[in-house]
This record gives sequence, C-alpha cells and structure tokens, in this order.
Amino acid sequence: MSTVGFIGLGNMGGALAANLVQRGHGVLAYDTAGAGGLPSGAAMTSGVEEVARRCDVMVLSLPDGAACEKVAREIATAAGRRATHVVDTSTIGVAAARSVADLLAEAGVGYVDAPVSGGVAGARARTLMVMYAGGDEACARVEPVLVGLSDRRRRVGDRPGLAQALKLANNFLSATALCATSEAVAFACAVGLDMATVLDVLNTSSGRSAATADKFPQHVLTGRYASGFANTLMAKDVALYLEAVTGQGGGAAGRIGPVTGQVWDDFATAEPGADFTRIYPYTAQAHQETLHDSAEESP
Repeated sequence: MSTVGFIGLGNMGGALAANLVQRGHGVLAYDTAGAGGLPSGAAMTSGVEEVARRCDVMVLSLPDGAACEKVAREIATAAGRRATHVVDTSTIGVAAARSVADLLAEAGVGYVDAPVSGGVAGARARTLMVMYAGGDEACARVEPVLVGLSDRRRRVGDRPGLAQALKLANNFLSATALCATSEAVAFACAVGLDMATVLDVLNTSSGRSAATADKFPQHVLTGRYASGFANTLMAKDVALYLEAVTGQGGGAAGRIGPVTGQVWDDFATAEPGADFTRIYPYTAQAHQETLHDSAEESP
C-alpha cells in the first residue's frame, strides 16, 4: 500500500491515522502539538513541507478553516513537492472548502472534501461515515486512502463544499437533538423520574435519537463525558451551519438554528473545552436555577 501523509493528530486525527496504519499504509505525520497523538507504526516528520515532499496523498484533520488554509499554502509552495492530492477530513464549512480547493488547484493539487461523522469511537470501530465530494479523477485517485480511513463511505457530490454542507446539516441536527434531549431529561428527572427509565422509554418511543440512544447511555448516564469532541468545536460547527444558511438566504431553516447556536455558544463560554456531552449537567443546573428562582418569586 502507499505511504500517506497525515497532518493533525488530535483525537480524531490520531484515530484515523491509526486506521490507515492498520490497513497497511505507511503513514508520515505531523502535528504542531508534537507526537503525542502519533499511532504505533506511523512516523513523525519535521513539518508539512517534508510530508508534501515524501507522499503523493495527504490527509488533513484540522480544527478549522484557517488552519486548513495555512497548511494548504504550505503544501502548494513546498519545494520539491511530491503531493498531488489532499483529502480533507476537517469540518471547515462550505466557503472555506471551496477556497482551499481553489488554492490547491492553482498549484496543480487535487482536493477531496471529506468530513467525517461518528466520533472517535466510530473511527476506532471503522463505523465512521466519510462523506466526500470532489471531481472524478481526484476521488478515484484517493479511493484507497478513503477505504483505509473507514468501512463506511459515501460520495455525495462532484465538487468540494458539498460534503461540508451535508456535514454541517448533520452536526446541526446532532447539536439540536442533544441540547433538546438534555432539556427534556432534566425536566423528567426534576419531577422525580429515574434517568435510566426515561431513556429506556424514549428509546422505544418517538423521541428516540442518537442523543437518547448513544450520547446519554454512553456518556451522561455513566458520568463518563468522554466522547472526545469539545463543546467549542460543536459551537463552531453550528456557527458554520448558520453562516451557510444565511448565505443561502435564510428562510425557514434559519428559525431554529439561532436558538441552537445560542445554547452552544453559552455552554462553550461557560465551560470552554468541555466534552460536548456535558451539555446535560450544564442544562440541568440551569433548569434547577430556574425552578429555584420561580419558587422564590411565588407568594
């Protein structure tokens, strides 16, 4: 199998790089934070330029559009560059994906927009969904790398930005479901119901969602709060969704989004960097404070 370049070894990046190693790829990696997330079997390099000189295909797993654009510029200007294609698994928004694709195209580098959904646990289990978009040639060239990342993949469009749009829609639904479920469960528990009972009933009823079936049983009910995804990143993703919706003229899609966005902004401000599943105790505390204030105001 080929040697793949990998930039960004955070929670998700480290898991994806490990998947490539396990599927027989050589992996040359770099992260500004050092080798802490480097999986066994991968090799650390001195920087983006070295990776671009030694690999044909590079994978990015970075926190935002600014980081992706910076790395893309380093790839495009790397002396003796060998890299011909980039697979970007980051969630950076529609506009940023198009901008990075254009920047790389000017240097003759193909770009495949390939954000992922399913969390770190999904990456390790190879159940992570890789939704990708790009031209026919670029997608065909990087297919072995996509196969190495996960067993679940779907090409969703023929140009960069389309996969980002679908990822933002997905994360908006996830964010809305999680904060709504937190509010509903906080209410149920406040009146005396047992959380485990509440979840059992919700998961066999019409209120079932990924929040009730996965996030709450795995992280809230157990008190683990260790999904590996920060509230600041979810707030960023919802903001990117709202930005994209506004760019399309708003309409009905813009009614619920601002409410969800405000909840996540408030949570990220109150507890920056907390696991995003901790929105439940944050919401439950707010619910208790509201009940307390209401009781004090009663005659």
